[in-house]
Amino acid sequence: MSNTRHRAKRAIFLLPLFFTCAPAEHTRPEPVEYTFSKTPSWADEFNYEGLPDPAKWGYDVGSPYNGWGNNELQYYTEARPENVQVSGGILKITARKEKREGLDYTSTRLVSKGKGDFLYGRFEVRAKAPAGRGTWPAIWMLPTEWAYGDWPNSGEIDILEHVGYDPDVVHISVHTKDYHHSIGTQKTAKKKIENATTEFQLYRVDWTPDYIRGYVNDVQIFSFANEKSGFKAWPFDKKFHWLINLAVGGNWGGQQGIDEQAFPAQFEVDYVRVYDLVR
Repeated sequence: MSNTRHRAKRAIFLLPLFFTCAPAEHTRPEPVEYTFSKTPSWADEFNYEGLPDPAKWGYDVGSPYNGWGNNELQYYTEARPENVQVSGGILKITARKEKREGLDYTSTRLVSKGKGDFLYGRFEVRAKAPAGRGTWPAIWMLPTEWAYGDWPNSGEIDILEHVGYDPDVVHISVHTKDYHHSIGTQKTAKKKIENATTEFQLYRVDWTPDYIRGYVNDVQIFSFANEKSGFKAWPFDKKFHWLINLAVGGNWGGQQGIDEQAFPAQFEVDYVRVYDLVR
């Protein structure tokens, strides 16, 4: 910069002096800040007794042998009170040590597909994770139509994950073709909080056309921006639905073995709520 200034100063004596206006430096626009409705457009407060509301929840039934899962050890049952029930205002998913279809554990995986499918919004859940090595609870979202192909091409949003061998450490993540753990590029964040397995905590994801942000007890811990480069980085322009499950073992949950004395283990959810994107 200094050399340029000296050359310009000498030129005053040799050439007529012209004044020009340099173009203003381009600045990156500030990200759009979105707002959400004040009241939920879709929710389950679990203020009833019995099985989960069939108008809002279905079931993924089976095992990793069905072609999905992460080498987990549970068989997911359908509408079985021993594995899922609502009582006292709480959804309770229970993983039990019992044989079913060649596996040593049973549990439940609830899905809202076809009953609650969403494009953008604020997704909020109040939950208490189970304790015990080998437990792997999750509250997450998958695409309803898989428009861009099989996992991870069409995306995944993880609102809460917790593995029992690492107590009170909670995770929020997204997965896409460009960004996922299988190739070491996963976009994720974790936070150690007190009493994740003994008290209810608030988990939230804000999903907009420009970003996905994750919060624990209203403190932001995760942010993923839309790079505007196509579906490989951002497949999040299609409808997604809820999943709530309690897995046993698996590639992540079983990394340090399973404490059989931890079962039956129970994953509790106070409510799930969806708030519409306003702008």
